[in-house]
Amino acid sequence: MPNQRDEAAEDSPADLPCLEKLDSPTGSPPTASLSSLMELENCVSNLSLAHEIVVNRDFCFKPQSPSTDSLEGRVTEIVHRAFWDSLQEQLNSDPPNYNHAVILLQEVKSMLLSLLLPGHVRLRSQLDEVLDMELIQQEVNHGALDLHRLAGYIINTMASLCAPVRDQEIRALRDLKEPVELLREIFRVLGLMKTDMVNFTIQSLRPHLLQQAVQYERAKFQQILDKQPASLDKTTAWLQAAMSEEASAIRAPSPDSQGPISATAVLNRAYMHLLHWDSQDQKYPETVLMDRARLDALGQQLQMLVLEASVLLLTNAQCGGAIFSLLGFVGKLRQSVAALLEGSHTREADLKQALLGLGETVLQQVTEALSGQRGASLPQESLDLLKGQISELWKHNNPVRTLIGERVQGFLQAMLQGGPTKRSPELPAPLRLVSTELAELGMAFGRIVHFNRTVFGPFYAPLLRKLLFPPGEAETGEDSR
Repeated sequence: MPNQRDEAAEDSPADLPCLEKLDSPTGSPPTASLSSLMELENCVSNLSLAHEIVVNRDFCFKPQSPSTDSLEGRVTEIVHRAFWDSLQEQLNSDPPNYNHAVILLQEVKSMLLSLLLPGHVRLRSQLDEVLDMELIQQEVNHGALDLHRLAGYIINTMASLCAPVRDQEIRALRDLKEPVELLREIFRVLGLMKTDMVNFTIQSLRPHLLQQAVQYERAKFQQILDKQPASLDKTTAWLQAAMSEEASAIRAPSPDSQGPISATAVLNRAYMHLLHWDSQDQKYPETVLMDRARLDALGQQLQMLVLEASVLLLTNAQCGGAIFSLLGFVGKLRQSVAALLEGSHTREADLKQALLGLGETVLQQVTEALSGQRGASLPQESLDLLKGQISELWKHNNPVRTLIGERVQGFLQAMLQGGPTKRSPELPAPLRLVSTELAELGMAFGRIVHFNRTVFGPFYAPLLRKLLFPPGEAETGEDSR
């Protein structure tokens, strides 16, 4: 039942992602019929919603209201205030006018009925009996309507249906005496309960959706592809770039030789590109658009982990391993690195400034740690060198940052390959300090990749065959699925 949900379910994800608007294919008429456009939009919307429910375990809806600073918010506030003020005037008139109140009671009844489960037979019958609108209208006509009695019944019914997270709000309803305020709050809490019911339904359906998700997403994307044949253009370019890089990597040891290029290796390299995608580049592959927000977030985490490990490596190199063995030193240093670098990934200038401040903080912590070791200290030139090395980490071609980045790339690629016989590369000491976070990131990345590969494998396979095996060549490569 809905009241078995816990409070964690109230957390709401970011705005529901969706496939970007697909361009009209070459050769299409300049305008399409409204019905076909609406059909395509509904298909994209359904696909995005189903995908989000399946891949995002924390997905839930949250009641949305327009910002009070927006025009929509101001208009909504004015209309609502006018409605409730009008109801107040009607109830205060002599004799009271219950026209609007009766309409509200009908709405409340409809909302309560929508919250009932099939097994609530007795409660449904009781609702029809107590909130009998014909009887209520007769009571209005005879001046015998008791709003407080009906409100008490409504609140008790809400209490029996609501999730535990709403118990406090239900209790607050019992303390309200003024009819207009009471009705307004009843409507607000009922709205929250309807959202709770939707989220409960989603949680209940998730196991069934998981069983059908792959076939459903394939079918929906095929519908989009049928209506927009150019829907794989960016995906093709994405795979083409990965294939070119893979071919260059194979030729690197021996430029005169060209070994076979694995379709799996190309696809894994393409997936790795998504963690380093330029936010300004709009040529994002269509088949991964629904996961872009998640992949962008993982890419930012990856960048921060590389910088953190780089700082740890430099500090260890300049200060010696003894200082890293001091109780609490590494934990305190990591907290400082994470705090000072937070939010600095979006602009180069912010990263430069953050690294300058971080260098000062690292020197301070190193000095304090050494001062407790019988007056031990580092030469000033070593401290200055460490500070300078940390400040230079903003450069993408910085040798330390590049080295750590390559090790991380190798680790993630090994996780993508998977299998009991595949082993992750040995991590250097600084990376072992962030191994837990790196492993969590790798598993999250791997889940996204695995599901995407499973769903879109049939779409990738013909594209990879065309790229890897031009007409006339034998198709001996690996299947991308």
